[in-house]
Amino acid sequence: MGQPGFWDNPDKAQEVIGLIKPLNGLLKPYEELAEQGGNLQALAELSDEDASLDAELDAELNGMEKRLADFEMRSMLSGPQDASNAYLRIQAGTGGTEACDWAEMLMRMYGRWAERHGFEAEIVDKLDNEEAGIRSATLHIVGDYAYGLLQGEAGVHRLVRISPFDANARRQTSFAAVDVTPEIDGTINIEVRSDELRRDTFRSGGPGGQHQNKTESGVRYTHIPTGVAAESRSQRSQHKNDDMALKMLKARLYQIEEQKRRAEVEKLYDEKGEVAWGYQIRNYVLQPYTLAKDVRTEVQTAQVQNVLDGDIDDFIQAYLRMKAEKEHKKA
Repeated sequence: MGQPGFWDNPDKAQEVIGLIKPLNGLLKPYEELAEQGGNLQALAELSDEDASLDAELDAELNGMEKRLADFEMRSMLSGPQDASNAYLRIQAGTGGTEACDWAEMLMRMYGRWAERHGFEAEIVDKLDNEEAGIRSATLHIVGDYAYGLLQGEAGVHRLVRISPFDANARRQTSFAAVDVTPEIDGTINIEVRSDELRRDTFRSGGPGGQHQNKTESGVRYTHIPTGVAAESRSQRSQHKNDDMALKMLKARLYQIEEQKRRAEVEKLYDEKGEVAWGYQIRNYVLQPYTLAKDVRTEVQTAQVQNVLDGDIDDFIQAYLRMKAEKEHKKA
């Protein structure tokens, strides 16, 4: 980057920057930890001679432990697109209005998670259910390593609770599916031929103003050979929705190619199975007891409300550790 003429070719420059970003995400924290480790060692030696420094040493040790844990998690995000922003799509499954309400709860949960991490979460597509909740929604989550952190959230999520829509207050089970794809920038070349695309426009339903309801501003692209589709309806401008839908389609096609190359057992999108019992990756139980449990990692907590408020880092970290262990064994 320091060489003369680096910016003469903007496309090449952006490609280099894209490669540097994940490397700096490891190298800079490593250099900082190494320096802090030296300072900590010096403080420990001084503490041996002066007991009044013990409290300061304990505080520094606790801080170092947290920084090491953060670095360990960052070191597991080494995939080619882990540093990217993410598109997170939520689709209501089995359960009718219950499932649509559950899908909206998940949308709120991921929005709160993004807020906790200083990320932006923009709704780029949302289809409301007539009675309550949403049938589907796509969030564009912008932040360093958003995709790497959220990749393990893909799958079916199951909720058990007393239904707020049942006059007899019976316990109900609802399902919703989550898909996560990286935002593809100019550093990845996804070739999509125009003759392999079908473009549809539609009116944006639900709340959103008269303009959206009266004009066909929504855009849907379908990749004919694979059947993969992506749509955007959140913008008033059809041009902006067109651009967003095409970006999401390329992201999904890239994700599928990545899965083929890595030969992962996990199956997303159309291959992941029915959005119903037996396919869930995580259970959220509100009645007759409270428990959130990931069936892949066995991580669980009784603080379900905290989880629904966006406190899902324990689940995310456990999945990343499990994934890293599997990749290590394969290597």
